[in-house]
Amino acid sequence: MEKQSNVHVPRVKLGSQGLEVSRLGYGCLGLTGLYNPPVSKEHGISIINQAFLNGITFFDTADVYGPHSNEILIGKALKQLPREKIQLASKFGIENFDGSSVMINGRPEYVRACCEASLKRLDVAYIDLYYQHRVDKSVPIEDTVGEMKKLVEEGKVKYLGLSEASPDTIRRAHAVHPISAVQMEWSLWTRDLEQEIVPLCRELGIGIVTYCPLGSGFFAGKAVVENLPSDSILAWHPKFSRNNLEKNKILYACLTNLSRKHHCTPSQLALAWLLHQGSDVVPIPGTTKMENLENNIGSLNIKLTEEDLKEISDALPAEGFAGERLTGPFAAYIVKLGTQGLEVLVLLKGNLDKLELIMQALKELPREEIQLATKFGIASISKDGGFEVNWRPEYVRACCEASLKRLQVDYIDLYYQHRIDQTAY
Repeated sequence: MEKQSNVHVPRVKLGSQGLEVSRLGYGCLGLTGLYNPPVSKEHGISIINQAFLNGITFFDTADVYGPHSNEILIGKALKQLPREKIQLASKFGIENFDGSSVMINGRPEYVRACCEASLKRLDVAYIDLYYQHRVDKSVPIEDTVGEMKKLVEEGKVKYLGLSEASPDTIRRAHAVHPISAVQMEWSLWTRDLEQEIVPLCRELGIGIVTYCPLGSGFFAGKAVVENLPSDSILAWHPKFSRNNLEKNKILYACLTNLSRKHHCTPSQLALAWLLHQGSDVVPIPGTTKMENLENNIGSLNIKLTEEDLKEISDALPAEGFAGERLTGPFAAYIVKLGTQGLEVLVLLKGNLDKLELIMQALKELPREEIQLATKFGIASISKDGGFEVNWRPEYVRACCEASLKRLQVDYIDLYYQHRIDQTAY
């Protein structure tokens, strides 16, 4: 039975172009699987109705969720709600994702085709906020956003957004057409955007929508007080891997202790911390459980002082969490261990134990007698075997630093460029 919460959900401006949304949004991804088994159509519609009844009007989906089935489900739920009171966000750009490879597409003709298909699946006349889900580095952002701008002019889209974009890309995109929102991961354990992205968005008047605000459910107790579903994508998330998870549980205990001080749950405190980062920050936690939805909305009632925020940040520093941020659905590198010529391909999906084994093996061997080789240069691999190659200087450096951190070594003996970037000639 649906019931109305006593918590008032305020409304805020997202960006500078007139988009107004509920202070807390709802991420729809989990309704059709990935983190957990898909829910029934009836349950999915029911939880969206419950969210709306309690003041949430900002719903976030994408064509790749399902794929496609998420938008279809949201479209059916919207039929039971007043469309003019809903702010609907969807995304395009991930052409293919099968769990181990990803293909990004930002070509203008693909942008238009995706929008037309999403409108049809959602069964709506327009999408309020349309994001590029991931940036296609092989297509100038000016070309992609130029086509998105045309969609705005045609009334098919009202506002534009970018997800996981670099500062340079955001600035260039905004020069073509005002960007209303940038969607990034932001939580107590992921704060990469605070140094550059947040100040830039505030300079340009762009709102910040934060996905995974509860650390993919970790701060709500996922894998701590409840087990991960066997088919959850989180099973290969670095922060949820066996050794890292045990270390991270210590910080979860710190959050639990702090939440008692504020008379709330750990997840409410984690959300409240994020909500207090600014009125231009709109978290979009997702859940398939009514009680979790109510719990998330309750975070809006928690008031934190500057001293409280500092205490929480100091007690749970982002660098204190074990395991890297999962920045993409595909990650791999090759290492050569010892003097026997052993070459091992490590894919993050389903192979975190092997990765930890390699790192542990290196720690138990004399480093000076090991010749360690790894490679960079393949940004992504498509389902048909095609490569997206990158050898720009900043990418070279970022890859090397990330590999050093993953391998937990001070240096790499032999560093390869994995494939040549023909566009660099």
